[in-house]
Amino acid sequence: MKKLFLYLLLATFSLQIQAQDTATLPEDPFTPTMQNSEFKFGYFSYKAVFEASSNYIIAQQKLNDLRAKYDSEMKRVEEEFNAKYEDFLDGQKDFAPTILQKRQAELQELMEKNMAFKQEAKRLLKQAEDESYKPLREKIAHAILSVGKNKGFAFILNTDNNTVPYINVAMGEDVTADITAAMQ
Repeated sequence: MKKLFLYLLLATFSLQIQAQDTATLPEDPFTPTMQNSEFKFGYFSYKAVFEASSNYIIAQQKLNDLRAKYDSEMKRVEEEFNAKYEDFLDGQKDFAPTILQKRQAELQELMEKNMAFKQEAKRLLKQAEDESYKPLREKIAHAILSVGKNKGFAFILNTDNNTVPYINVAMGEDVTADITAAMQ
């Protein structure tokens, strides 16, 4: 009895599945339907918008100046270390064992300080870059939002780094120039 009931239930479900209307499906799955043709989206190059901004040029110049200052200080410290190391090598034969150990410890400490300075400089440069570009990134975000709302887009894609390998230009619009203009 249970087997008969399960068989009837299975037969009923399979008939319902076959009875579904397939006429609503398009013949070609790549042909956009009326609903899809109304769907709009935008795409742009974040890098192009970012680098086209006058704020980017100013921030880049400030970062280059800061980087040059750190590079100059790193070079000075490195030259100081090299001079002390050469002095150590020149007098190494004549030093008493305790003086030799003291000079080795000084060189080791100086080398560790130099390495710590390089790491700190790298961290500070990254922090300065983030702080310099933050207002620009916020401005771009507001421009994207404005362009998206004004043009009635469902979304706007960033095409940098090959993240969107194909875009149907009949359905999407390049808004790089619009976003750049909205930032002015």
